[in-house]
Formats: sequence, structure tokens, C-alpha cells
Amino acid sequence: MEDYGRFLALLVSALLVGFMSVIFALVWVFHYRGGLSWDGGAGEFNWHPVLLVTGFVFIQGIAIIVYRLPWTWKCSKLLMKFIHAGLNTIAMILAIVSMVAAFEFHNASNIPNMYSLHSWIGLTAVILYSLQLLLGFAVFLLPFAPVPLRAALMPIHVYSGLLIFATVIASCLMGITEKLLFSLQNPAYSASPPEAIFVNCLGLLIVIFGALILWMASRPHWKRPPEEIPKVPRPNGGTLEGTEAESTMTDCSNADKSDVGFNSEAARKRNLKLDEAGQRSTM
Repeated sequence: MEDYGRFLALLVSALLVGFMSVIFALVWVFHYRGGLSWDGGAGEFNWHPVLLVTGFVFIQGIAIIVYRLPWTWKCSKLLMKFIHAGLNTIAMILAIVSMVAAFEFHNASNIPNMYSLHSWIGLTAVILYSLQLLLGFAVFLLPFAPVPLRAALMPIHVYSGLLIFATVIASCLMGITEKLLFSLQNPAYSASPPEAIFVNCLGLLIVIFGALILWMASRPHWKRPPEEIPKVPRPNGGTLEGTEAESTMTDCSNADKSDVGFNSEAARKRNLKLDEAGQRSTM
């Protein structure tokens, strides 16, 4: 990997900043906002920032760069797809629970829903994230989508993922500001009380984390290299490349010779069927 030391330094920095963001969110709600509960009161609303920072920011950020970790490049692509999808699913579940907490608190306190720009952008991000997750499962994880469709949708999938991540960060910053403006009355937010300064620092941590993740995800020389596709003999001579399905059959350990032979034979039989259908994979 080119600039491995720089990548490792950025990764450690991102993990540290992301973890600190989660800690700051917890300190905020426990030290300044009365803790967590699920009774329709302010404690229930406090789940909203905690779960969003933990899931929609931190876990989603890790899911974005999981393919970039060089020590996972010897792992099968299929395994990494499951890890990527699993992390995004966890982030989605936490985001949905956080929205339920916010809506229940608003309803119990007779506060209108969906009136602020923060709520509009936040709900839009959740909807787009849900569609992104469903599209990822249907097209890239399940083995039914044709290869040309995968190739055409991959740039859109990557771009939309980064766009949603940036949108989530923007929504978090607006939500932090909105909460402080409504909650801090004496002294007011403009007087910069300790809570305001502390939560502003949380916002800075979220921005730094997002910047580190987007930088690592956008560097082409840190992209996961294409998998080595095994060559198997054609019935009429020459060689035939294995498909993605076969290249993802190995785990993160080095397979022994018997495993290689078994995989090659399985790849040969499957590739003969694919060749007859004219559906050779290029992924």
C-alpha cells in the first residue's frame, strides 16, 4: 500500500476522534441533560443525539472505510461485503431508534414534529440511507444482479454513500445548535456557558471525524486492489477467469493446496455454466 504510514496515522486519528465524539455525547446527556430514560420525557430525547453520533456518524464512518483497511485485503470480498452491510445495518437501526425517541418526546411534550431544517434534512438522510442499504443488499450482496448493472451502479453507490455521510454530519451540527438554543435560557447560549462550549467541541469533533473519513475514502491509491482471479482451463484450450463468487470463497487465512484444488474445480464447473450463458463476471 502506498503511504501506509500516513494511512495508519489517519485511521488511528479517525478512530480516536470518533470514539471521543461518542464519549462527548454521553457526557453531554448525563452531565448536563439529566441522563437517559424511555418515559417520554427529556431523558428519552437524549437517546436521539447519543444514538445518532454512535451509529449514524461513528459506525457509518467505519463502514465507509472498512474496504480500505490493508490487513483485510487478504480476506474474501464476500466477507468484507457482509461486514460493510452489517455495520451499515447497525447504524440504520440506531438511527431509526433515535428518531422514534425524538418523535415520542415531541408528542408527549406537545412539540410540533418536522418543522425545522434539521428535521427535514435528518429525515431525508434516513430515507436515503435506507434506500442505499436496500440497493446495496439487492445489487451488490445478493448474487442475482447482472454484472453490467453492478458496474453501472457502483459509482452511484459510492458517491451517494459519501453524500449521505456528509449530510448526516450537517444534520447533526444543526441539531446540536438547535438543542442548545432551545435548552440554554439562563444563561443563554450567546453567553457561552460551559455546556455550550462543551457541545461546540463535540460538533468540532464530528466535523474532524467526517473530514478524516472522507479523505481516506476519496484517495484512489488507498482503494482495495482487485482480487486475483484464478485461471482455469477451458475445454477447448486457453484459460478462463474465475468469477467473483469463486474469488470470495477464501477466508482471511492462507488456504492449503487441497482447498485450492477444490475451489479451482468448483470454479471450473461454475465458469463453464457462466460461459454458456455468456455472463462472465468482471467484478
